Amino acid sequence: MEPVSKCFDGAAASGATSVIATTVLATITLLSLTRYALWPSSKPKVIPGPLTTYVPKLSQDELKKLTYHPDYYPGARNVATPDIARPLAEKGCRVMLFDLFGRGYSDAPGDLEYDTRLWVTQILLVLASSKLPWTGENGLHVVGYSLGGGIAANFAATFPHMVETLILLAPAGVIRPENIGRASRLIFTSGIIPERLLGRLTKWRLKQPIDKAVSKKRKPSAVRGLEKSLEGEGKESFIDAAEQEAVDPNEEWPAALEPTPFERTVESVVHWTLDHHEGFVPAFMSTIRFAPLMDQHDYWRQLARRKPGTTAVLLGRHDQLIQKDDYVEDALPLLGGEANVFWRVVPGAHNFPFTNGPEALECIYEFWGMKE
Repeated sequence: MEPVSKCFDGAAASGATSVIATTVLATITLLSLTRYALWPSSKPKVIPGPLTTYVPKLSQDELKKLTYHPDYYPGARNVATPDIARPLAEKGCRVMLFDLFGRGYSDAPGDLEYDTRLWVTQILLVLASSKLPWTGENGLHVVGYSLGGGIAANFAATFPHMVETLILLAPAGVIRPENIGRASRLIFTSGIIPERLLGRLTKWRLKQPIDKAVSKKRKPSAVRGLEKSLEGEGKESFIDAAEQEAVDPNEEWPAALEPTPFERTVESVVHWTLDHHEGFVPAFMSTIRFAPLMDQHDYWRQLARRKPGTTAVLLGRHDQLIQKDDYVEDALPLLGGEANVFWRVVPGAHNFPFTNGPEALECIYEFWGMKE
């Protein structure tokens, strides 16, 4: 009986081994597929923008209906510009605007970090693309807003001889990290959440109707405080910060119960971009991680070496992202103090270039000596 018993024991052991091996193999396969799906190992070098992937398929009638539409001219596109750029052109200034990588009609680099090196390179590429001369000693004046302000500051610090004057409108660069909620920073920078899942969540959040952002900014403080309990009072998430370029968080109840026409236009453009630019969300996420939003003190110290009176900073009185008191304490000394910088506070919040364009323009004209 013993040999027979051993035979059955051997068969049972063999079966158990097979089950274990199959389980291990299935687990490894599942983990590999999950890793491939959620943490892609390779990225495309270029994610084409809608000018390549979407616009060519549209009829003339469909093109006319686009909120953000391209009008073709030799070497350029003409699009609706903010209330600052157009009046400057009417004053005789030669104005160049461009879509940052991954925004509007610009393609999105898929395998590069969206840091100062990329943005400074893009400015040089844009300048080189023009048939007109823009570079050389004091070759141009640079105006940057929000993220663009942080980029403009770093460009001027890198190529000081090229920039005759520098105007920073509510510029990023030295935002205090504690003003951005710790949870938001952890979500976007830790790598805990798989990249593709985070991309889907980001796209979903950016697609929320602007009515929600408008109503959120006007909730009573108790409700707002509960909503902010995870982040802490006064803290902004990265997407809250992005919303402030479109939504003024200080409009008073009840006059601003509904989104303004400007806010509706921004919502339409953002939704169109999310639908038709595959590179927008990856660009947005990489910008949060690597762009010159915070901790750019070394670049800003270099700006203090500029000739006095050639750097201007305009801040919104009610800006909750680029807070004027923080910037007076942190940024103004880096730039050489009041004797070195043209420093003005204008009406409005973070989106003051759109809501209070004339007031901002008056400051720019004063800075350039163009006031009549």
